[in-house]
Amino acid sequence: MNRQTISLGRIFGIPLRIDFSWFLIFALVAWTLATGYFPNEFKHWSIAAYWIDGIITALVFFGSVLLHELGHSLVALRYKIPVRSITLYIFGGASEITSEPTSPLSNFWITLSGPIVSFALAGIFALLAMLVTGVDLVLAPIKYLAYINLLLGLFNMIPGYPLDGGTVLMSIIWGVTHNKHRAVLISASIGSFFAYLFIFLGAYQVLSGSLMNGLWIAFIGWFILNASGSQVRRERLKGVLSGHKVSEAMSLAYTIVYADTTLQYLVDEHILGSGRRFFIIKKDEQMIGLLTLHHLQNVPREKWPTTTVNEVMIPIPQFKQVGLDTEIWQAIEEMDRDGVNQLPVMQDGQIQGMLTREDVISFLRKPRVAGA
Repeated sequence: MNRQTISLGRIFGIPLRIDFSWFLIFALVAWTLATGYFPNEFKHWSIAAYWIDGIITALVFFGSVLLHELGHSLVALRYKIPVRSITLYIFGGASEITSEPTSPLSNFWITLSGPIVSFALAGIFALLAMLVTGVDLVLAPIKYLAYINLLLGLFNMIPGYPLDGGTVLMSIIWGVTHNKHRAVLISASIGSFFAYLFIFLGAYQVLSGSLMNGLWIAFIGWFILNASGSQVRRERLKGVLSGHKVSEAMSLAYTIVYADTTLQYLVDEHILGSGRRFFIIKKDEQMIGLLTLHHLQNVPREKWPTTTVNEVMIPIPQFKQVGLDTEIWQAIEEMDRDGVNQLPVMQDGQIQGMLTREDVISFLRKPRVAGA
């Protein structure tokens, strides 16, 4: 468990997590069902019945969201693409796939599998609703789940990034043009159009007196706008860095400390004195590991004088590294996947330099790169 999520275990080997923001949206969905939808659709229930059905329906709804994301993940695994985790959060769910699909076809099916699951669930719940007609306490959640899964599938198929429909459209354009860069920019631009449309509709509803619905629709539009804008910036950055190697941007300035150095000495002499944030650890003139400021946070300060860097470093077999000929964009993706800010550059088992995010920014500021 990290600071923002709670682990739920694993399914098909994929870690399942709940972001803390999920509890807010879960409470909102349960409250909306218990005080709005069910009282309007089914009269004369007790307040307790409304809340019991509201809570159960909200739980099953998020179970449906989980199955939607599991659809993405299982197809990704079918294409030999590892899945880091599935996380439920305020906007629903997200499958964290460790690498991008390498073909339009794999991208198409990985993306489309989520909406297919939602449409299938809508059909299953619709059939169940016909079987329990007359039993209102059972019919109410099933009827809602059929409707909401259909809506979830249709909403996700809107053809604009970051929705599934936008990625499906991107896959089709990619397959036709054989140009992924252009396909991403087109689908992201369409995503921005739909984002502005949602914001406009939300503002219209607010002015028409439907405050909560209007704010929610506008908020969704704002989220899509930010996500599509982020994708455009990311794709343009990828285009600028295309063809450039790590050797062009890496820094030769790194600090070596020996394995028996205490953390207290490291802090006093290297961190406070020079502001360094990462260190190469050597023993008998051989590089054996890497240490960053993050590792210091896991050691109580009173133990710094007696704890050596050898005890808290990441050994060589456990940390990511890149080569001189690795493309810079590939290195950035490695950093993103592992949540780190630097990578050692290795050649024939020897360190050649360090690549940090700051190094990449400095490289981008060079006139010959910025003007590319």
